[in-house]
Amino acid sequence: MNWNVLVTSRSFGTVGSEAVNILKAANIHVDYIQASEFERCIEQYDALIIGAHEFTSDIMRRCNKLKIICKHGAEIDNIPIKTAQEMGITVTNAPGVNANPVADLAFGLLLTIARQIAYTNKIIHMGQWKTATGTDIYGKTLGLLGFGSIGKNMAKRAKGFDMKVLAYDLYVNELSYEYSHVKLCGLHEVLQCSDFVSLHLPLTPNTNQLISHSAISKMKKGSYLINTAKGEIIDEYALYEALASGHLAGAAVDVCAVEPIHAESPLLTLDNFIITPHIGVYTKEAIASVSRICAKNIAAKLCGGSIEFSVTDTKL
Repeated sequence: MNWNVLVTSRSFGTVGSEAVNILKAANIHVDYIQASEFERCIEQYDALIIGAHEFTSDIMRRCNKLKIICKHGAEIDNIPIKTAQEMGITVTNAPGVNANPVADLAFGLLLTIARQIAYTNKIIHMGQWKTATGTDIYGKTLGLLGFGSIGKNMAKRAKGFDMKVLAYDLYVNELSYEYSHVKLCGLHEVLQCSDFVSLHLPLTPNTNQLISHSAISKMKKGSYLINTAKGEIIDEYALYEALASGHLAGAAVDVCAVEPIHAESPLLTLDNFIITPHIGVYTKEAIASVSRICAKNIAAKLCGGSIEFSVTDTKL
C-alpha cells in the first residue's frame, strides 16, 4: 500500500538523504509545503512531519486519514495532544537530540554578549576600529532556569570556566556527583545572585512571561540574560527597559515572542541586545538525527514496527 506524508518542517531531510530514503523504501510518498499552505491540504495525508507552526484542534478534527504526527524537534506545545489522543493519532517528538547544540549556542551567546564580540564585529564592518570593554566569565555565577538535558549541558560547559552554577527546576530534587558544582535553589535566589541567567524552561501557563518587570528588577544590576528556550517566557518590553536603563548589561536570545521579530521592535535599537533567528537546533548533526527519527517512526507506524518517543501511546 502507498502512503503519503506531508512535511512542513523547513529542515527535514536537508542534511543527507537517509531520512528520505527510509520513507521511499517503505513506499511512502513525501510532499513538502510552506506552513502557510498547511490548512488547505493536511486532510489528504496519512502522516505529518511538522515544524513549529500551529496545528489547531479544529483543523486536526478534519484529518480523518491522519495516523501519525512527528514533531521535527522536541517541543510539542504547538500540537493539540489531547485531540490527537481522542482521534487515535500518534504524536512523537525527538527529545534530547538538541541538548548539545542548544547548549553550545546558549554558551556561545553568553560569551558573545559578555565579551562584546557581536558589537565590535559590527562596528569594524562599519569602518570603525575601536575597543569595547567586556565582562569576565571565569569564576562568575551562572543561573539556570530549567535543569533538564540542555540545562545540564550548560552546567557542564560552565564547569570549564570555573563558574558557580545555581539551578531552579521544580522537577529536580537531587543531583548526581558530576553536578557537584551546581546548587539547586529557588527562583528568587537564582535571579538575585547570578551574573548570567540562562533560560531553559518549557512554555507553560506558569512560565509565560515569567521574566517580567518584577523578575528582572530582582536580577543583579549589570547582569546578563540569555534565552534559547521560548520567547514568550520574557516580557520583551520589560527587557527593553532594563537594557536601555543599564539595569541589565546585556541580553542575547535565539527566540522571541513573535518570530520573525518585528522590524520596529525597540530591542533592535540597542547595542547590548543580540538576537539570532532561532538556530539552536540547526547543526548538521542534529538535523540529520531528528530527520532520521521522524522517518523511522512514520515508517514504523504505517508499515508495522516499533515507534520511539511517542507522547500519546496510541496504536494504529
